[in-house]
Amino acid sequence: MTSSELWDRETAERYDAEEAETTSPAVLEATVGFLAELAGDGQALEFAVGTGRVGVPLRERGVPVTGIELSEHMAAVLRRKVDEDTLPVVIGDMATTVVPGEFSLVYLVYNTISNLLTQDEQVECFRNAARHLRPGGRFVVELGVPPLRFLPPGQVAVPFDVSERHVGFDTVDPVEQLLVSHHFTRDGDDGRYRRGASRHRYAWPAELDLMARIAGLDLERRVADWDGSPFAQDSPQHISVWRKPA
Repeated sequence: MTSSELWDRETAERYDAEEAETTSPAVLEATVGFLAELAGDGQALEFAVGTGRVGVPLRERGVPVTGIELSEHMAAVLRRKVDEDTLPVVIGDMATTVVPGEFSLVYLVYNTISNLLTQDEQVECFRNAARHLRPGGRFVVELGVPPLRFLPPGQVAVPFDVSERHVGFDTVDPVEQLLVSHHFTRDGDDGRYRRGASRHRYAWPAELDLMARIAGLDLERRVADWDGSPFAQDSPQHISVWRKPA
C-alpha cells in the first residue's frame, strides 16, 4: 500500500453529495468530452476511480473504462451505479497495481495524484501509467497549482472556500511540499460543524514534466481547464497531457 490515506465508509457514503459541484452536467460534459476525444476507439484506465464521478459518464459515452481504486468503500458506492461487467474495478494503489489490457488513455483527475505523499510514489504513478499505455497513448492529470503565491511572509494558511455550509483552508509546509486541506462542514441546521482534514503532496507542473520524462512520456498539451482554455501564470489548476511515443 502507498502513503495515500485510505477513505473509510463514512467518507465514501457522503462523497458524491459533498462534491455535487464537480458532478454537475456542465463540469462533467467538458471533462468527459475531453477524455473521450483522447481515448478515441481505445480503452481508458482511471487511476483512483472512486465512486465513478468521471468513469461512469465516460463509459456511458461509449468508452470502455477500467478503474483502479484503493478504497473498497469508494468502490462499493460505484458498484451501486454500474456492474462489474460494465466498469471493472481492481482494488489496489495507483502507483503499483497492474491490470490486464492495453489502453489508449490513462487518466487521474481532481488533484488525486497529490494523495501520494512522496515524490518517489508520484514517479511510480507515472511509470505505472506508461506501463499500461499502448504506443501513442496518453496520460492525463488534473492538478491544482500550489497556492504559494497567496502566502505572505510568515503565513502558512490559505482559505479556498468560505460559504454558508463550508469553510476550507490549506496549511502549507514548503520544505516538505506537503499541504493539509482543512474542512469545517455544517451538516444540519443546529450550527454544528464537522471537521475533516486530508494530506497532499503538491507538485509544480515542471516537476510533473520531469516525472513524465523519467517514465518515457512526452508533454503534448497543457491547458487551464477541461474546456481547453490556455494555461497562464494565474491559472489555479492545469490539465496536462503526456504521450507515450509511438
